[in-house]
Amino acid sequence: MSTTTFTSARTSDTEFVMERTLDASPERVFDAYTDPAKVAQWWGQRNNTTSVEQNDVRPGGAWRFVQRDAEGNAYEFYGEYLEVVPNEKVVYTFEFAGFPGHVVTDTVAFEPEGAGTRLIASSSFMSKEDLDGMLATGMEGGANESWDRLAELLAR
Repeated sequence: MSTTTFTSARTSDTEFVMERTLDASPERVFDAYTDPAKVAQWWGQRNNTTSVEQNDVRPGGAWRFVQRDAEGNAYEFYGEYLEVVPNEKVVYTFEFAGFPGHVVTDTVAFEPEGAGTRLIASSSFMSKEDLDGMLATGMEGGANESWDRLAELLAR
């Protein structure tokens, strides 16, 4: 099983899907996705630190992560959990404070694959322009880097 195979595809004007297979059970991957202490270790780019300010993993619960770069600049991301099926799926809204009002709905599935997990993240954007804008920020590279860090955390 490979933990380095990352695939991504635009499936429509407003939909984007990313996939990665990880060498850990769906239970361990789900835990790393929902435990605030673990999220802070893998979410975001390596050159930033992530603080999990809020992570109420239940339908209607809020989440808020703040990333800080080496210069101390803060970048806030937040949303609401819409659906949570332990070890199988989470659905939540995603919004960047620097681009307010442009809400993405993310569905992350944790599918068993052999002894590991196929992680599938489907993002639904409000418009083609929103998806184009997110792709222009380097969304794919950032997600792949985060998932590299997730694979490293799971290997420890």
